[in-house]
Amino acid sequence: MNIIRRIVELFTPLAGGSLIGKMTAKEAPKDFKKFKKPPFSPPKKAFPIVWPILYLMMGVAYVLVKVRRGKHMAETIAHYVQLGLNFAWSLLYFKEKARRLALVDSFLLLGAVIATTAIYLKKRPLAGFLMLPYVIWSAYASYLTTGNYVLNKDNPNYMN
Repeated sequence: MNIIRRIVELFTPLAGGSLIGKMTAKEAPKDFKKFKKPPFSPPKKAFPIVWPILYLMMGVAYVLVKVRRGKHMAETIAHYVQLGLNFAWSLLYFKEKARRLALVDSFLLLGAVIATTAIYLKKRPLAGFLMLPYVIWSAYASYLTTGNYVLNKDNPNYMN
């Protein structure tokens, strides 16, 4: 039973991200074409490459801290808070067009990812190091969300 639980924990971020991706698959490409983008925005084909890698790395990191002896409440709360904020961003930004709320979410997510990484580093350094690309990408995503908001907030089609 423990191995099944670990497999579920490992793939939960990827499965959830894939589900959210399918839920926003129509809106995301339209938004990418329609609105102004800040400097250093990646091509749209980068996102389906980067996100599965990050989701797998966060799943591996979480499993690494969970297999250590001891209590795991802080790790579990941190993991699922950041994951919830991650999934919420796509729904807010693409489905609901709640861009200001998505902007706030992006910075809450960045803080949650940093906190999760710090917790993991203390518990199991390898797990923390696996989260570092996610910290960098989350900071970059906050920059992109901010840039998109600033450049497009006056466009009536940008927000609800």
